[in-house]
Amino acid sequence: MARTARVAPKRRPAARRAPRRRFRLLRLGVLCALWMSIVAGVVIAWLAWDLPHPAQALERTRRPGVTLLDAEGGVLGRSGDLYGETVRVADLPGHVADAVIAIEDRRFRSHHGIDPIGLARAAIANLRAGRIVQGGSTITQQVAKNLFLTPDRSFRRKGQELLLTLWLERAYDKDEILGVWLNRVYLGAGAWGVDAAARLYFGVPARRLTIWQAAVLAGLPRAPSRTNPRADPEAAVARGKVVLAAMVEAGLLSPDAARRAEAEAARGFAPAPPRGAGWFAEWAQDRLGGLPTDQGADLLLRTTLDPRLQAHAEARLAALLAAEGARLNVNQGAVVALEAETGAVRAMVGGREARAGGFNRAVAARRQPGSAFKPFVWLAALEAGMTPETVFEDRPVAIGAWRPENIDGRFRGPVTLTEALAQSINTVAAQIVAEVGVGRVLSAARRVGIVSDQPRDATIALGTGDVGLLELAAAYAPFVNGGRAVVPHGVVRAEAGGRTVWQRETSSVRALPEARAAAMAAMLREAVVRGTGRAAALPGRTVAGKTGTTQEFRDAWFVGAVDGLVIGVWLGNDDASPMRGVTGGALPARLFREIAAGASGP
Repeated sequence: MARTARVAPKRRPAARRAPRRRFRLLRLGVLCALWMSIVAGVVIAWLAWDLPHPAQALERTRRPGVTLLDAEGGVLGRSGDLYGETVRVADLPGHVADAVIAIEDRRFRSHHGIDPIGLARAAIANLRAGRIVQGGSTITQQVAKNLFLTPDRSFRRKGQELLLTLWLERAYDKDEILGVWLNRVYLGAGAWGVDAAARLYFGVPARRLTIWQAAVLAGLPRAPSRTNPRADPEAAVARGKVVLAAMVEAGLLSPDAARRAEAEAARGFAPAPPRGAGWFAEWAQDRLGGLPTDQGADLLLRTTLDPRLQAHAEARLAALLAAEGARLNVNQGAVVALEAETGAVRAMVGGREARAGGFNRAVAARRQPGSAFKPFVWLAALEAGMTPETVFEDRPVAIGAWRPENIDGRFRGPVTLTEALAQSINTVAAQIVAEVGVGRVLSAARRVGIVSDQPRDATIALGTGDVGLLELAAAYAPFVNGGRAVVPHGVVRAEAGGRTVWQRETSSVRALPEARAAAMAAMLREAVVRGTGRAAALPGRTVAGKTGTTQEFRDAWFVGAVDGLVIGVWLGNDDASPMRGVTGGALPARLFREIAAGASGP
């Protein structure tokens, strides 16, 4: 039987298949591009629908006037665009722009708003340091963010910032963008813009700034509230030197010129003009930063300050320094009072001179707290499983080469944690740190509000690190409010044009369990009832607190709480010279009592 031959199917020639494949790929590519365009358009519309009009925002260079009201509605102070004039880059000395570019955005003249190289460099520096030490934002991005947008951190706001950055680079040249930055940047102490800051800190218009003065101003935007010449002249000088070094590194200044400029630092700064705001008002306004308003409308800030308590605290500190202070070589002091429940600051005295613009020792000064730091050591002990009745032996202690001693040179034998805190026994504090570890003490202190860097060795037991008075007082609040950490603040609401443009949101962060907070409060009450803080006791009122004294009587502290109010007191000398035997249980505890006696509570 004959086999039927199998016929193979016909195949199209490769030459005919290739065009069809290319057509399908082309069609797919067109569709993808079309859909990507649609998605991109939707995203851009979503980002741009409520953006402010850039041209209108750029025209507004006036800083709004600001009126601050105290807690009773009285006028606390006024400020506004008192000094500044709008300046152009072309009208300024070249070193003003050079200083800003060197420290803020070295590739400003060459990038197109976004600097990938700067972002990569900042990321590498931050990874190496293990924390944020550099930012990657360009000057154009800063203008877009600060001029048009709110400080919210979200994907949408970052997208809007990118759009505005690209728009600025397309619509304006580099000098115009830099000019906006120079006129609108916040430079501390209420100064907005380089001309306002030049007049405030140096008594000259921006057109007459020297290289050194320009370097100081260029260094302020990173931390304007802490490093400006009014808050901390030494920090301002140090930051100015950093800017000079950056100018040399960027090739914008010769080393010889930098050395000559640095020598000008010895001239100091212009005296602070009277502005009628005071320590509290300047601190509260600096903490708040800039606020969005409509068409430059003036701002009304409602603050937390209790005017009667403020006046009482100022008067009692001045009287003490004029009497016993003069006899015992106590030349300076500071006082803060805040609500334990909320962190609202009710009084702030930054020194004996009751004037605005002076150095605010309640906020800017950093001193060793001595035994006023011990409550955080005791908190770490409770967290490690100890109780107020845990017994330690008050005896000679050696931790490596360190041999802490009690201030009275005595050893009491077996004592409970409560007794050891009440009597401020150094040897027990050292033993606690040796047993629970420095890391646990640091963790406990940070959780309740200590943000300053502290030593990472056993001497932390005796408060050998530096803290600020307001920082320390706020960290005591969780001990008496049930265990919630608070953020010190001075403004509760901002109004502009008859409407509220900002309101403080109340929030509560639990720092420690309520039972542990109660145990700490009980031990701190014992320190006042029968310990080193007896001079702070008030008849018929419950006081909890702790004394602090540093070596050679250089600093004396008392931080205590009464009727829901935490009051912190520091006495000492600006040059850290010793006082004559002044301890925290003496003048500071007595000053606490006098101020608390005039307080009505929150």
